[in-house]
Amino acid sequence: MNSLDWAVLIGYFGVMVAIGVWSHKRVDNVSDFFTAGGKMPWWLSGISHHMSGYSAVMFTGYAGIAYTYGVTSFVTWSFPIALGIAIGSKLFAPRINRLRSRLHVASPLEYLKNRYNLSTQQALAWSGMLLKIVDVGAKWAAIATLLSVFTGVTLNQGILITGAITAVYCTIGGLWADALTELGQFVIQLLAGVSMFIAVVLKLNDKHIGFFDAWNQPALHGHGKPLVGPYGTVFLLAFLFIKLFEYNGGMLNQAQRYMATGSAHAAERGARLSAVLWLVWPVVLFFPMWMSPLLVHAQKPDGSDSYGLMTEQLLPHGLLGLVIVGFFSHTMAMCSSDANAISAVFTRDVAPVLSSRARAWGERSGLIAARVTTLAFLGLSMAVATQVNSPTFKDIITVVIKWVAGLMGPIAIPMMLGLLRPFRRSGPTAALTSWAAGLLAFWLVNYPINWNVSGGVPLQYQVSIPLAVSLVLYIAIGYLKPEDTPERLAVIEKVNTDGDAVAAVPVPAGAGDDVVGAP
Repeated sequence: MNSLDWAVLIGYFGVMVAIGVWSHKRVDNVSDFFTAGGKMPWWLSGISHHMSGYSAVMFTGYAGIAYTYGVTSFVTWSFPIALGIAIGSKLFAPRINRLRSRLHVASPLEYLKNRYNLSTQQALAWSGMLLKIVDVGAKWAAIATLLSVFTGVTLNQGILITGAITAVYCTIGGLWADALTELGQFVIQLLAGVSMFIAVVLKLNDKHIGFFDAWNQPALHGHGKPLVGPYGTVFLLAFLFIKLFEYNGGMLNQAQRYMATGSAHAAERGARLSAVLWLVWPVVLFFPMWMSPLLVHAQKPDGSDSYGLMTEQLLPHGLLGLVIVGFFSHTMAMCSSDANAISAVFTRDVAPVLSSRARAWGERSGLIAARVTTLAFLGLSMAVATQVNSPTFKDIITVVIKWVAGLMGPIAIPMMLGLLRPFRRSGPTAALTSWAAGLLAFWLVNYPINWNVSGGVPLQYQVSIPLAVSLVLYIAIGYLKPEDTPERLAVIEKVNTDGDAVAAVPVPAGAGDDVVGAP
């Protein structure tokens, strides 16, 4: 990087901080901080939802998959996400919006206290927070390693710089700052992605390789196959189910985008926009990665440095800085949204159980607690990032694909399926048993069983078995031991109907109204 690239990077950081400061005046209470007061337009919700699903791992770990295997990086990653969000736009987005509009909650997990019981809510809250700390730590490590490659700063310095900038805008501006910075980051990403796409096409033309002829080159042999290597049919189906839950609220931050819109219909429109973006835009981002074997020779065995090498070789200064800013935009969007979501879970779901003082928080004290919790989460995730063996990127991909995908199912299934009428029989017994058994299954297939199997348990089973165990037990126990009390049915009906719509079951007076949690 030269002075022009540095100017672009520093200018980007400055704009992000400025947006956070401007957003500060739009945050008057906890509802504004966590759900934008339900005033976010559907198109901003959709773009924010889309951007909060990316990170720098796209340009490192998944770039390595694209370099090694080709189009399977799209077929088994962004395509399942797009399809999962499209399904969720009807199935989950309107119901999650009604958590705010009808149950008046500010955290996606607040309703679980009445849908199941307090123990279920706490189990899912604590496990979700711990998983997110590790997940976001891996994201910090990925972007800090890229920063060290391009600028020469150390890994820990890179983590500190990116974490500190993110902490400023997401702490003072809440979800409004997250969404507005993500809109700016989307524009930057658009310019950077198109620049890289054009640069690769021009370089291929210099080599007299046509746009479509590239696939016939020996270096890309087999790269046009949709399912190859460890990314086979079982992995694709497992990933589809995982992403259906994860990107529709199972990992909490996307749920906030649905809650932030003014109505259930607006949440549905925002989800559809996000699904379209996930289907179209990753193709533009992935194309240079698919062509990378023709242009660079990766120095790392997994090819995770291929995209970085291309940016250095193909782009002039200024545009190089813009693409590096694109790396940051993805990671900071995801990490800031996660920080806001986990802060909501802690201040609304966990703190009131731990402390009687938290149950008495007013608007001002609740808002201060939300900001302090956001800072604490960012600090913990940055500490975890310093322990990730990021130079190889092996451990980052392990965290992102195996840990997050494998552990998300047991946490998300009780939360997400609890919104739907067909699963109304499943109560706290089903929720807690499926959660605990799913976590146990994850540990077994990744450690004791994996160590005793020649070659280890295949990746597709490592990520799919925990989800399958949780799903089967959640449904089976619900039928064997139904716990559909009138109070729980009332909560379900409130998130399945709008306004004064007639409920399918009698709703006891006041049922579901105490879901709000901390006042």
